[in-house]
Amino acid sequence: MTDRQVALIEDRVLPLLKCPQTGESVRLVGETLVNESGSASYRIAAGGIPLFAEEFCSAEAAVQQEHYDQIADAYATNLEYPHTKEYMDYLDRVLREEVGDGELGVCGEICCGTGEGFALFEQAIDTGLGVDVSSSMLTKARQAFADQRFAFIQGDATRLPLEENVFDTVVMLGGIHHVPNRDDLFKEVFRVLKPGGVFIFREPVSDFWLWKALRGLIYRLSPMLDHETERPLLYAETVPVLESAGFSNMTWRTCGFLGFCLFMNSDVLFVNRVFQYVPGIRQVTRAFARFDDWCTRRRLLARAGLQVVGTARKPSTG
Repeated sequence: MTDRQVALIEDRVLPLLKCPQTGESVRLVGETLVNESGSASYRIAAGGIPLFAEEFCSAEAAVQQEHYDQIADAYATNLEYPHTKEYMDYLDRVLREEVGDGELGVCGEICCGTGEGFALFEQAIDTGLGVDVSSSMLTKARQAFADQRFAFIQGDATRLPLEENVFDTVVMLGGIHHVPNRDDLFKEVFRVLKPGGVFIFREPVSDFWLWKALRGLIYRLSPMLDHETERPLLYAETVPVLESAGFSNMTWRTCGFLGFCLFMNSDVLFVNRVFQYVPGIRQVTRAFARFDDWCTRRRLLARAGLQVVGTARKPSTG
């Protein structure tokens, strides 16, 4: 590790960490993190990324780890197609509308992938710590964020290697549906949030019968998806689990409609990639985004979007 990486871990990361196996604090020994009793150690990969989930993770997380280590390059490429970027601009606007312009303070991005949440809210974040089970995705995230306000660690979202009450905000963009055990996930998010902290999420949702049927087919046919461990959200299923974890003051807004089917998930649907060669595709995508926004703002279609943007708050103490 470079001196800069050592300083980042010691100053910004180490105070937030704990051993996920024993709950003990960890200390830096050379290029390894060791718990207090010396019973567990975790190596630090190139780029200064501590690896807590090389062996200690759930079976479901191990499946996702292998999957995303294999497709990291394709995932990143998908985000660069002109129609995908244009449609993502629409989804990002909806998320910003829901979240507002306030400061996010110390922010954790769980299942961070390449750091999409940090990129979206970069100016509102004081310090950011990204967690993902895939070291390949974390390497891409580290390359994208040279700013020392941001650090990244490998970890299982249901067994976070983090102390309690460390984040003002937790962001998950497209991560919840990769975690089958939502009970443990939401309990962990609640645990690491400070009292009064906010959980922000944007996820695939399948409350509309047509999207549910279409997604079920795509998830089974595409080699880019794992239908055994990836499951879109349902309102009636998700809200009670959030409440059971302790969250309150929840919001739930759907977005994305026909245009989402056409212009997103080029890593999954090969035909979507062809759109990059269509003249004026950005303008076409923008028109579909406006139509989708109009549709999902109608009362009858308010729960029919392909994506949900939501927030939930950890109650303040005292």
